[in-house]
Amino acid sequence: MKKITLALLAAGSLLGAATQLQAADNLAAIKAAGTITFGTEGTYSPYTYHDSSDKLVGFDVDLGRAVAEKLGVKAKFIEGRWDGLIAGLDGKRYDAVINQVGITPERQAKYAFSKPYIDSKVVLITREDNTTIKSFADLKGQKSAQSLTSNYSQLATKYGADIVPTDGFNQSLDLVISGRAAATLNDNLSFLDFKKQKPNAKVKIVASEKANAPSGILVRKGDSELVDALNKALDEVKADGTYKAISIRYFNQDISE
Repeated sequence: MKKITLALLAAGSLLGAATQLQAADNLAAIKAAGTITFGTEGTYSPYTYHDSSDKLVGFDVDLGRAVAEKLGVKAKFIEGRWDGLIAGLDGKRYDAVINQVGITPERQAKYAFSKPYIDSKVVLITREDNTTIKSFADLKGQKSAQSLTSNYSQLATKYGADIVPTDGFNQSLDLVISGRAAATLNDNLSFLDFKKQKPNAKVKIVASEKANAPSGILVRKGDSELVDALNKALDEVKADGTYKAISIRYFNQDISE
């Protein structure tokens, strides 16, 4: 029995070492290929969406391209629904996910992150004619439209809301506007962009609070060399003014301050 146990421990150690070696090789593979592949939604304005010419754009997309340039490679994006993005990373469909992924303890237990690149407020959104929901506490027993695996869904559940599953921000807003959901929790900058695009939409913010989870670029666990390279690239993007330029492009202000 002792020999079997020692053999299993040795096998586990070899497997762990092999996994770490494979992760260390990822950055080299990215540079050899000349491309870093990001998973992203493509439906979450102003972070990742398609413009009038159907080009993939957004704060996260432009930042991803800038980071790739600092790495000396090009950025390639593979689009998918939010609920499947992290599974796509597990399946090695891409090297990283850049899509406003909140850095939470639960995710850090399974994945690695770059340093935070953006932080924002969580806002509670209802229809303009809703007089019942005035605070987060009022969500108890109410239908809240959320992407199931998002931080916002977890927060809505914490406040006692009944979750109505959606594909993303735009569908969540549509359900609130149509009355199929009473509210949705989301990012304040996304809401401001939505109202800029659709000023007559009958929705409003009734409450806000500081987000508990700033966003980072998500990579596979053990990919420390890639994390270090991404962090260095993010520092350079901020130092040379690129981050500020991208911020102003999408938010009309420098959100790094």
